[in-house]
Order: sequence, then structure tokens, then C-alpha cells
Amino acid sequence: MRIGELAERAGTTTRTLRYYESRGLLPARRAVNGYRTYDEDDLRLLQQIRTLQDFGFDLEETRPFVDCLRAGHPAGDSCPASLAVYRAKLGELDTLIEQVQSVRAQVGAQLARAEAELPAGPEPRCEFGG
Repeated sequence: MRIGELAERAGTTTRTLRYYESRGLLPARRAVNGYRTYDEDDLRLLQQIRTLQDFGFDLEETRPFVDCLRAGHPAGDSCPASLAVYRAKLGELDTLIEQVQSVRAQVGAQLARAEAELPAGPEPRCEFGG
């Protein structure tokens, strides 16, 4: 298939495909007439890249998965290098979750403090300047 068809089937743009090609993630095969040509394996590579990017992986983090598929493995995550990237990403996510939980606890504490300090009686009117 040609680049336009691949882009359409993968739900991306030809510009993105050229970029992936320049980064060595997508093979650069050319027909006799000079047109780029692709096959179903290339579509699988793109689907793997897009899935990982949807999960928050950056483009370089997808490389081990692409290399695994290109080596003939049935799945991009059936190679040790891919598993290492998964582990690293889980570590990053755990750190982010801890940070968000810490901020949530701080905001909750601030809210509790602010509510406890409200004077008894009618709710105070807060006017916005402008």
C-alpha cells in the first residue's frame, strides 16, 4: 500500500509517517516508481506505536516494541527490552500517582482548615472586584 492508504488505515497523517520513517521506526521501502510502499506488518508497527503513545509513552520509548515486532515476534511486548520499558513506565506512573495523592491530601487539609475557621452564622458574602 502507499503512504496515503497506510496513514488512513492507521488513523494518522502522511507527515507523521514520514517523521517515523526519519526516526527509523518505520521502514523506508520504495517501489520502482519512487513511491513509498508499506504492508500489513507496517500497519501493525503503527498500531503498536499509537497504542503506546495513547498510554503516555514517548516516541523513543516505543522503539523496543517496534524492534521486537520487526524481529518477527508476534507481539511488540514479547521481548526483554520492551518489558524493561513497561517496568520503567510503571515506576514513573507510581511516582506521579504519589505526587498527585500528596497534592490531594494538602488541598484536603487546606479545605478542612478553611472550613473550620469560618465564623458561625450566615455565610459570608464574597464580592469579586473588577
